[in-house]
Amino acid sequence: MIAVTTKLAWYVSRASGLITWALVAASIVWGITLSSRLLRRRGIPAWLLDLHRYLGLLAFVFTFVHLAGLVADNYVHFGWKEIFIPMTSDWKPGAVTWGVVAFYMVVAIQITSWLMRKMPRRIWHMVHLLAYPLFVVGTVHGFQSGADRANKLVQWVALLVIELVFGLTLFRALTYTPRKRKADASAHTAATPAG
Repeated sequence: MIAVTTKLAWYVSRASGLITWALVAASIVWGITLSSRLLRRRGIPAWLLDLHRYLGLLAFVFTFVHLAGLVADNYVHFGWKEIFIPMTSDWKPGAVTWGVVAFYMVVAIQITSWLMRKMPRRIWHMVHLLAYPLFVVGTVHGFQSGADRANKLVQWVALLVIELVFGLTLFRALTYTPRKRKADASAHTAATPAG
């Protein structure tokens, strides 16, 4: 029982890191599914959009669980400086910096999601698109610093998830059609002669 308690913070940071990565991937997959032609735009129940938001919020929460586990663990010293400032960690500074960058991206995406109705949509959308580089940065961080990076099951699951995110992103890019603005649509209607 003592061995478990002395390593509890390490297990928490390790598990929460994997869970955070999976939640970010799930949120991206669900977001692409909702915003593409994979689902019909009309008649989408509100709970489907809420699920996307919930997955993003869970990723935000588990990011903080991951950081708390790192600070609580005694094996490698992670203070607040190492967690919030890039290249200050003595342990794998490059790999940790990827995690620091991912942390700031998660925070930016979540805060702007909360403020979505109070900010210009274009700015919100630009920040929201950070989810794609967040997934890449988080993946690099996990494979450079994660304790489970040599685990074959983790490698295969990660490969499948990476392929899914990449494939859906490619599908979204190839089928993207810009939405017409209301002003453009009304101007077009006004300019079109009646039948």
